[in-house]
Amino acid sequence: MKEIFLLKLGEIVLKGANKRQFESRLRQNVRRRMKLYGNFDVYLMQSTVYVEPMDDACDVDAAWEACRSIFGVVSLCRCRPCEKNTDAIFEAIENYLGDDLDCAKSFKVESKRSDKRFPLTSIQLSQEIGGRLAEAHPTVEVDVHHPDYTVYVEVRDLAAYVHGPAEPGAGGLPTGVGGRAMILLSGGIDSPVAAYMIGKRGVEIEAVHFFSYPYTSQLAKDKVIELGRLVTKYTGRMTINVVSFTEIQEAIRDNCPEEYFTLIMRRFMMEISMRIAKHDGCGALITGENLGQVASQTMEAMGVTGAVVDMPIFMPLIGFDKEEIVTIARKIGTMETSILPYEDCCTVFTPKHPKTKPTLGQLLNAEKNLDREALIQRALENIEKIKVNYYDEAVQ
Repeated sequence: MKEIFLLKLGEIVLKGANKRQFESRLRQNVRRRMKLYGNFDVYLMQSTVYVEPMDDACDVDAAWEACRSIFGVVSLCRCRPCEKNTDAIFEAIENYLGDDLDCAKSFKVESKRSDKRFPLTSIQLSQEIGGRLAEAHPTVEVDVHHPDYTVYVEVRDLAAYVHGPAEPGAGGLPTGVGGRAMILLSGGIDSPVAAYMIGKRGVEIEAVHFFSYPYTSQLAKDKVIELGRLVTKYTGRMTINVVSFTEIQEAIRDNCPEEYFTLIMRRFMMEISMRIAKHDGCGALITGENLGQVASQTMEAMGVTGAVVDMPIFMPLIGFDKEEIVTIARKIGTMETSILPYEDCCTVFTPKHPKTKPTLGQLLNAEKNLDREALIQRALENIEKIKVNYYDEAVQ
């Protein structure tokens, strides 16, 4: 029988009456992802998604890599199904895992019998198969406490399945069960990580990026588009709304006190992002802000910049230190792109001595010479929408 994948569910199993909704969305997400790699049958039984290639044309290795980045899967394994009897199980292990056993110093067999009609208990099955494997591989010791390699046997409803150690999955909740949110996506390290972390909670992600040509280059814009594409490996396809921000930044430079430049700029970003988010059906904004990291990320500064928004603002990195953020960026593959030396609009007209503890009254007074509404409307009229996807499926 052909090799198949078993994708184990994580916290979905703890859900109550709406558990089926979570399972159904996960199955849909897996099916959509597998379409790229051939004809796979995807079905769900006993809190496990089965991914079975239906013909030899399937790209099994590419499909496996894709399964590792699907939110909602806590662990996954490649396995060999076989008939539910000890002879078939032993033969499947020998054919499928024999080489791995020969390379190990010690082993044990761990069995799980979810089909209670099977005549042996889990312990009896492990003892039976372990004894046979010990005879077949005399140079490999049996160690039930600290084995070098573990053989797993799962006796389920449709068949028995044998496999080696499982790999960790992406975890979280299936994309689409948590609504939609808009990430303010810059070219830095933090915002792609923030998008990934909220995406892990089942939220579909859309993005907005502020582009200040000629102060920022096309390379800087391309960098952000690539960051969005990399994030979609986990979150699924994404629309990036590119907003021309040059006029607003020049108006701030010409009409506002220098120490407030960054804060006023952030207030425009938040309000424009909110309006796009509401138009596109998003229920929240996401930022990569991290308390105390820069002058505009003090408690007071975030209070006045968020004051223009009347929808939830998610800040998943708010209590992280930089090393923790960098670790996640490396894990999800965005770090190398984030550190490319192309600056974004946040570095344009940076004040020498930024205000770190502003009040709302101070900000309102500092921006009183700006026609905020006219500037925002002109920015909204010239949005460029770019659709990105890590995978090559057609984006509608």
